[in-house]
Amino acid sequence: MKNVPELFGSMVFNQSVMKERLPKETFKALKKTLDDGEPLKIDVANVVAHAMKEWAIEKGATHYTHWFQPLTGITAEKHDSFINPQDDGTVIMSFSGKELVKGEPDASSFPSGGHRATFEARGYTVWDPTSYPFIKEHTLCIPTAFCSYTGEALDKKTPLLRSMEALDFQAKRILKLFGKTVSHVATTVGPEQEYFIVDHDLWAQRKDLRMTGRTLFGAKPPKGQEMDDQYFAALNPRIVKYMEDLNDTLWKYGILSKTEHNEVAPAQHEMAPIFSTTNLAVDQNQLTMEVMKKVAKRHGLECLLHEKPFAGLNGSGKHNNWSMSTNAGENLLEPGKTPESNAQFLLFLTAILKAVDENQDLLRISVASAGNDHRLGANEAPPAIISVYLGDELFKVLESIKDGTPYAAEKKEKMTIGADVLPPIPKDSTDRNRTSPFAFTGNKFEFRSCGSALSIATPNTTLDAIVADVLKTFADELEKASDFESALNSLIAREVKAHWRIVFNGNGYDESWKTEAHKRGLLELKTTPDAVAHYLDEKNVRLFTELGVYTKEEMEAHYEIKLEKYSQMLNIEVNTMVEMIYKDILPASYKYIGKVSKTVMDLKAVVPSASGYAQGVVLAKLDSLTESLSKKTDELAKVHAEAENAGDAMAVAKAYADKVIPVMEEARKIADEIEPLLGEEYKPFPSYEDLLFKV
Repeated sequence: MKNVPELFGSMVFNQSVMKERLPKETFKALKKTLDDGEPLKIDVANVVAHAMKEWAIEKGATHYTHWFQPLTGITAEKHDSFINPQDDGTVIMSFSGKELVKGEPDASSFPSGGHRATFEARGYTVWDPTSYPFIKEHTLCIPTAFCSYTGEALDKKTPLLRSMEALDFQAKRILKLFGKTVSHVATTVGPEQEYFIVDHDLWAQRKDLRMTGRTLFGAKPPKGQEMDDQYFAALNPRIVKYMEDLNDTLWKYGILSKTEHNEVAPAQHEMAPIFSTTNLAVDQNQLTMEVMKKVAKRHGLECLLHEKPFAGLNGSGKHNNWSMSTNAGENLLEPGKTPESNAQFLLFLTAILKAVDENQDLLRISVASAGNDHRLGANEAPPAIISVYLGDELFKVLESIKDGTPYAAEKKEKMTIGADVLPPIPKDSTDRNRTSPFAFTGNKFEFRSCGSALSIATPNTTLDAIVADVLKTFADELEKASDFESALNSLIAREVKAHWRIVFNGNGYDESWKTEAHKRGLLELKTTPDAVAHYLDEKNVRLFTELGVYTKEEMEAHYEIKLEKYSQMLNIEVNTMVEMIYKDILPASYKYIGKVSKTVMDLKAVVPSASGYAQGVVLAKLDSLTESLSKKTDELAKVHAEAENAGDAMAVAKAYADKVIPVMEEARKIADEIEPLLGEEYKPFPSYEDLLFKV
């Protein structure tokens, strides 16, 4: 039987290992860096580096790498060995404080939005001591930030750390007004990760899955998710082995993998960790996605992280559970037993409402991608319209504040479920609204719009920044007040009323909500180009630059990169689709048409009176469909060429969204009509039935 406590974090250079291996004074100095953000001195770094190297070698490591998160959305690493040559031809294993703290990868080969030319290659990685180093295979991985020679952030970690610092500073100002002095306020995140698992050999036969992560073709199988029998069902034995291996590996890396289960769609699953500080949660989620894929391959499986790998089935999201806590352990989003009289909680809640309402565009941009556009708005994910769900109790509390009416507190109910043997259970003050993009779920908010393949760094950078911006405004006002209590009550009432439009407790899937949302003036940004068009709006540049989260130049780079990545992904999808039509689908159709035609001729040679009606029907359908598919492919190639030459990055992205995607969908519809007409041995690639039910 596994000794999980002993296994947990065994490949991580965490505080427990540091305390054991570092001299007392060195550990004390490092703790000041970890807890208070004090700069790390080189003499301390040298001692830490030596201890880290000795520990890593004992664990089998021979190399180290600065592990960072460039703007590709995945991680990057360049490995260097610990070996150092000696004059006598031998080597020693060494690792200095300088090597620990700073690295120099090539900055021109990563996305920079045009801010780094090919000849401007120098970049720096800088150790982030707030995220623990870990050993992956034979390499010590050191989490780092990544910046250019001229100091621009070229990664997702640097802005995240900046936003966390901004929120920390402003939240402490608010708490001071309530007579509380704390040394640190941190946001915490628990990202639930959805994913699909399919057989590796079947995956390998699908060019679309290999190239794009999703199926570009696929007729609806006889059975999908309509029976609701997959959700929380008993796990397939092969999946059980995968999940056991996955948990063991994640636990070794100190990742608090807590929950595992089947999701709604066939072959879909979910893993949920326990909360960590946001910076650590982001790093660990990036590592989790990598581990999921590697472990799957060990079991002859393939892990699909795309937001919509299968049409007609639920897509995959990453529910970002977000909260704020002090170093003293106080959750600032804990309402308590009487939220109506918890002024501190109400102020933070009001700040979040204001932040979400005023920055709907930024939140939508933070989760925008070609993959996630397929998922948002479908009946398995929140709509593209941002709103806030509060639950009945908080809704009534804020409604009474908005209307200036007394709040009638309801007694906490106990639910009985109609069987005497079952005890009554306390009823929660909030239901769970899975249609809401931003839902309060007890003592945290769940940002449900994040895509499964997405790095959660950008959504959390955005959340921390927009809330910090509002807290700054609130603190500026309240610090000047002569009567704090009166000013506080007035501010909360004013802001709740001003931002009431963002509160929606109903069904986000209902068409009437779209009409209502438009009446309220809420944004519906359906596609990535629609959303990104707002990124450089004056209010957004002001918000990020004044807080020091991004420079204007960094924002301009991100604008270009987001659009380019969107267009590049669709370019790959179109090229893959055209290739599969010409090399797989049409040849399979021609081959089957030839087979059926020969069957008819052979039949009539033997039985001249035979009508060949059934074969004729199939031949007529296939002939018509193959002609339509061929013509539609020509049309797709034409609109694709036009999109590539549409103009600047926004024009190209818009052309893909508005002109190319509709033709892709039309071509797919025709191809998916062809698939069921072909004999089983003539199908060009594994079907949905194969992929979803043969694990």
